[in-house]
Amino acid sequence: MNRRLLPIVFTLGLNFIMSFTVTRGDEGMWVFNNLPLETLKARHGFTPPAGWAEHLRSSAVRFNNGGSGSFVSADGLIMTNHHVGADTLSKLSTADKDYYRLGYYAQTPEQEAKAPDLELNVLVAIEDVTAAVNAGVKPEMDDAAAATARRKASADIEKASTQKTGLRSDVVTLYQGGRYHLYTYKKYTDVRLVFAPEFDIAFFGGDPDNFEFPRYCLDVCFFRAYEDGKPAKIANHLKWSANGSKDGELVFVAGHPGRTDRLNTMASIAYLRDLGFPSLLDWLHAKEAFLLDFGRRGDEEFRQSKEELFSIQNSRKARLGGFKGLQDPAFLAKKQEAENDLRKSVAADPKKQAAYGEAWDRIAEAQKAMAAIARPLALLERGRAIDSQHFGIARELVRLAEEKPKPNADRLKEYRDSGLASLELELFSEAPIYPDFEKAKLAFSLGYWKQIEPNDPLLARVLDGRTPAEAAAALVSGTKLGDVAVRRKLAEGGKEAIEKSDDPMIKLALLVDPESRRLRKEREDKVEGVEAANYALIAKALFEERGDSVYPDATFTLRLAFGVVKGYEVDGAAVPPFTVVEGAFEHAKAHGEKPPYALPKSWHEARRAERLNLQTPLNFVSTADIIGGNSGSPVVNRDNEVVGLIFDGNVQSLILDFGYDDKTARAVSVDSRGIMEALRSVYRADRLVKELTTP
Repeated sequence: MNRRLLPIVFTLGLNFIMSFTVTRGDEGMWVFNNLPLETLKARHGFTPPAGWAEHLRSSAVRFNNGGSGSFVSADGLIMTNHHVGADTLSKLSTADKDYYRLGYYAQTPEQEAKAPDLELNVLVAIEDVTAAVNAGVKPEMDDAAAATARRKASADIEKASTQKTGLRSDVVTLYQGGRYHLYTYKKYTDVRLVFAPEFDIAFFGGDPDNFEFPRYCLDVCFFRAYEDGKPAKIANHLKWSANGSKDGELVFVAGHPGRTDRLNTMASIAYLRDLGFPSLLDWLHAKEAFLLDFGRRGDEEFRQSKEELFSIQNSRKARLGGFKGLQDPAFLAKKQEAENDLRKSVAADPKKQAAYGEAWDRIAEAQKAMAAIARPLALLERGRAIDSQHFGIARELVRLAEEKPKPNADRLKEYRDSGLASLELELFSEAPIYPDFEKAKLAFSLGYWKQIEPNDPLLARVLDGRTPAEAAAALVSGTKLGDVAVRRKLAEGGKEAIEKSDDPMIKLALLVDPESRRLRKEREDKVEGVEAANYALIAKALFEERGDSVYPDATFTLRLAFGVVKGYEVDGAAVPPFTVVEGAFEHAKAHGEKPPYALPKSWHEARRAERLNLQTPLNFVSTADIIGGNSGSPVVNRDNEVVGLIFDGNVQSLILDFGYDDKTARAVSVDSRGIMEALRSVYRADRLVKELTTP
C-alpha cells in the first residue's frame, strides 16, 4: 500500500465535534475532538474561528522519544526543545564533534544531518471505537479475560486501520478504560538536524535551576522532516509572532503530555505514595550517583553519559516534587473529599450503586496485587536490574522471534503489525554504542539487583559465580549485537536463529525473559485489567454526574491546554512573568560564571559587539496546564502565531500529575522574541531567520 501522505481528514465518527462544556478555571488537557468552547468564551471572550483547531492540530508533532514539537515552515521545519533533541544530538556526536555541547547550525540544506532513529508523528484523525473494543467482552468474563478481549479487539482495529490508510494507527485508552479512541498518524522517519545552540545556554542553570523560575534558557532545537529525499511540503504550519506575548494574554499549548493520574482513586494514590514513588526514587538516586561517578572519569566518559545523567536528574527532581505533593495533607484532603462526594452520589441511587459501587474496592485490591510484584517487575520487565543497550536489543530480538509468528491479536502490544515499523527503526539504528559505558552501566545495575534481592535464584544464574563487574565485562565483550548487520540476520532468522545463537546477550535475554513475561502477564491480568474495568465504571459515574466536561488523563496523545501569561507570589514576594536577556548575564555573574552558570562565548561576543538587545524577553510563565511530554510544545496566541516554546514547569507545578492548581503552578517557556534575537544576533543564522519570518 502507498504510505505517502493521504488527504488529511479530521474525524470523530462522521463529525468533528467541539463540546460546549464548562470546567474549573483554565484546567484541562483537552482532546481535540472535545474542546471547552464554552469556557474559552465565558472566561476569555474567545471563540476559535473555523479551521483554527484543525490548523493547530495539524501543525503539532510528536517525537518518539517522549517530546513534542511543531511545524514552523512550509518546508518541513520543526521546532522543539534542545533537551528533546538531546538524544539525537548525542547520537550524531563524536569525541571530535560534540554537537550536544557545542551546538550545530546547518548553513546549507546539504549540511542538515540525518537522525539515525528519530520518528515523528502528526495526528491525522480520531475515531471513537469504544463499542468495537468492548464488543468481545462477555458478561461472564472476569476482569483479566475482559482485558484480553479488549487487547485483541484493539489489535484488530489497529491492523485494519493501518491496512486501509497506510498510517500509524493506535487505539488509545482514555478515562482509564472509560473510552477508547483510534488515533491515526502520518509518520516521518527521515528527520534531519538544522540547528541547536550550545548546551550551556540551552540548559543554563543546570540541575539547580531545573523546575525553578526565573529562568534564562534558550532550550530550542530545529529539525526538518523529509520525504523522498526532499524537505516535506507542509500545508499547516505555525507562523512566527514578531511581538510575542504580554502579561495577562491568553495563550494556547498544543502538545503531548505524557501521563497524569488525576482520576486516580485514593487507593491508587496511597500505593504511589507508600511504595511506587519511594522505590522509583531509590533507583533514580542510585543511578544518578553512578552516572556522576562515571562522568568524572574523563571528558569522553562525561560526553557519553551526560545526556542520560541529565534525564535521570530531571526525573529525580520531578518525581521528588510529585512525591512531596502526595504527602501534602491539604491536597490529600481535597482528593478524598472529591472521591467521597462521588461515592455518596453513587450510593444514593440503588441502580448506580449496583453498577458502580464496588469499583473503588476492586481498584484497591489491584493495588495490593501490584505491591506484591512491584519490585521484581521493576527489576526485570522495566530494566532496572539489567541496564544495557545491548541487553535491550537482545530482548527485542528474542521477543520479536517469539511474537511475530503469532496471530497479530495475540502478540504483545509493541509487536503488533501497527507498531513493528517503529520498533524496527529503533532496533536497527546505526547510533553508536559505547562498550566501556555499557560495561559500567551493566555492572551498576547487576549490583543494584544484588543489593535489592541478594538471594534471588535468577540473579545467581545470571552471575554464575561472577561478581557484577565480571559478568558485565564478559557479557559486553562477548556480544556482537553492536553490529546492525548481526541484528538484522538474527531478526531474519527468527526463533531458530535465536535459539542457535551463542551470543551471551541473547542467552541472557532467553534466561530472564520467561520470568519477566510472567510478571508482565500478572500485572496485565491482576492490575491493568482490573483497573481498566473499574475505572471505566467510575468514568461512567462521572459522566452521569458532569457529562463530558471531565477531560481524560494524559496519555502521550495530542492535547490542547490554555491559560494566561501571569506571574505569581512565593512567600509574599512577587515573581514577574518575564525574564530578559540581560538577566542571564547577571545570573551568570552572581554565580561566578562557573558551570552550570557559564554562558557560551558566542553570547559574550555578541554582547561585546553590541549586537545583542539585552532587554529582549527570554523566558516567561503562564497558567497553561502542562506536564512532562509537553516539552517542545508550541505556545501560540489567538491567531495561532508562535509566541513561545514550552520547556519546563516551576517546582509548584510538579503536583499537576495528580491535580490542577493555578495559584502558583506555572508552565515555563522560551519567548519567541528571545529565540529570534539569538538566531539573528548571536548565531547569525540568516537562512533559518528568513525561513521563520517569511509569510
